Amino acid sequence: MRGAAVSMPRLDKMPGMFFSATPKELKGTDHSLLDDKMQKRRPKTFGMDVKAYLRSMIPHLESGMKTSKSKEILSADEVMQWSQSLEKLLATRTGQDVFGSFLKSEYSEENIEFWLACEDYKSTESDLLRCKAEKIFKAFVHSDAAKQINIDFRTRESTAKKIKAPTLTCFDEAQKIVYTLMEKDSYPRFLKSNIYLNLLNDLQANSLK
Repeated sequence: MRGAAVSMPRLDKMPGMFFSATPKELKGTDHSLLDDKMQKRRPKTFGMDVKAYLRSMIPHLESGMKTSKSKEILSADEVMQWSQSLEKLLATRTGQDVFGSFLKSEYSEENIEFWLACEDYKSTESDLLRCKAEKIFKAFVHSDAAKQINIDFRTRESTAKKIKAPTLTCFDEAQKIVYTLMEKDSYPRFLKSNIYLNLLNDLQANSLK
């Protein structure tokens, strides 16, 4: 009985695997050059976890990115809606992750981290308000905070007084200032960034296949 010829698939054509060079090109190529090519290559995004996509887009962000509790498969329509307003962008966990990664690339991630902390704070039970308020204030509002947000002196002092008898609204004023800062400054740049445009272009291209 004649054995059937076995055809080995080309690794560079296998779905889900991305190579910056063909096997022939890999021979004799310096490893550091290969690493540079792998980092510069834009990955496909269809069916990928957004975290994996962002890590491949901006490798140095990996250590600072939190793990999402859910994996979302994005659609081009959803990503296009992000351009309608900052509110639309921040309405989903994936939008928060992508925008947060952009802010991290600009070294201003404290803004969305503070905004998200305030959103979480608003659902805090009354017996935990003081503890959580003090943590948020120390992390973002205090003049010596490691991730100090950019707010005026009056708002900083006013917030310091409010957390002495904390309520669910004691960070509202500071949160509004930070939101406006992101809306007027960071958000327009995000819509023109490679992070956003490449993600949108890849999803649109895949939707046509």
